[in-house]
Amino acid sequence: MADRDDVTAPSLWRHADFLKLWTGQTISELGSVVTRTAIPLVALLVLGAGPTEMALLVIAGSLAILLVGLFAGAWVDRLRRRPLLIGTDAMRSLLLLSIPIAYAAGVLRMEQLYLVTFLEGCLGALFHAAYPAYVPSLIGVDRVVDGNSKLATSSSLAEIGGPGLAGALVQVVSAPIAILVDAVSFAVSAVSLLLIRTPEPARLARTTTTAIRQDIVEGLRLVRHHRVLFPIAMRSVVAHVAGSFYGVLYTIYLIDDLHLSPFLLGVVVSAGGIGSLVGSLFASRVIRSLGIGPALIWTAVGASVLGVLTPLAQGPVLLAVLMVFIPQLFGDGLQTIEGVAELSLIQGLSPDRVLGRVNATLQVLSHGIAYPIGALGAAAVAGEIGVRGGIALGWAGMAVSILFLVFSPLPGIRTISDEHALDD
Repeated sequence: MADRDDVTAPSLWRHADFLKLWTGQTISELGSVVTRTAIPLVALLVLGAGPTEMALLVIAGSLAILLVGLFAGAWVDRLRRRPLLIGTDAMRSLLLLSIPIAYAAGVLRMEQLYLVTFLEGCLGALFHAAYPAYVPSLIGVDRVVDGNSKLATSSSLAEIGGPGLAGALVQVVSAPIAILVDAVSFAVSAVSLLLIRTPEPARLARTTTTAIRQDIVEGLRLVRHHRVLFPIAMRSVVAHVAGSFYGVLYTIYLIDDLHLSPFLLGVVVSAGGIGSLVGSLFASRVIRSLGIGPALIWTAVGASVLGVLTPLAQGPVLLAVLMVFIPQLFGDGLQTIEGVAELSLIQGLSPDRVLGRVNATLQVLSHGIAYPIGALGAAAVAGEIGVRGGIALGWAGMAVSILFLVFSPLPGIRTISDEHALDD
């Protein structure tokens, strides 16, 4: 954020415990990208899965977030966050390890992939509710923009190197064995969290005993009635419904409509990772210069303006490549800055006692509900108006979603301290 303390405080690269967290997450993110590529390949190449089986695999992951996400947020607000992070990483490591073991024993089946995907999604929902809630307690709320920028670099590095590593591993050692990389990466992440020495603040003693259902309702109500978090939530829902059109149709669009070769497809996709990396390196500076609210809005607008080139792409292959390359490279960079600003606002405006539930509420709304609905809609829409029309509709939906931010208090919020946090 743009506070003076953020400028004068020592670099987080000198914060020993933050470096442990960053290193563990960088390795974990790389492993996760490998698994994201390898599990569908296990289903396709090893088990001969068809479209129905592949769809069930996707649904298993989304269903986990939908069913467990809100409960995960409530648990995170009741318990210490670091032990939860260590436990979920350790259990995810063991879960993924079961795939290469079953493959080596000759007993791997689609049912196991469904179960592992679902359980890993459940543990992931718990991790992703606890992780953003833990970071402020480690480095302080006044440094979350800087911390989130550096942690976004981890994701960007993984997106650049992960797909190539995954492809090489699948080709050399087979898809099931490649998943060992992610199993090991989760174990490394758990160890890095174990090595952190900064004590986590004690959870506030609960003066009354409430059912977990009441805690969930409180989290939902807090988001619904907060004048900044609610527009962010609504924008996220609309953007994830629209964004899922890209998730379902983008590769088909580039290969079938624009006639890109697999090599050029890889170049375009890799550009997004490079753009995200650059965006993560400049996020703190941009947010400090523009203010956190305006930075969120203007980077979203900039990405949307560039994004219109994608559904308009046509002509000779090199021209078409350029028209989709630019939004990937520069648009993904702007979206990374936007994501850092949004997460930092959520962390800064939500009291610690409800931060897990706020994170979980937003996760469930966007990934558990909006994205699967949009994915189903994308297939139906593409059948009616074509893949290019579906991509155009996805772009339009993401552009319209920015209005939730424009017509909110965000344009006037330069620092988190400009907006009162929720009452404790």
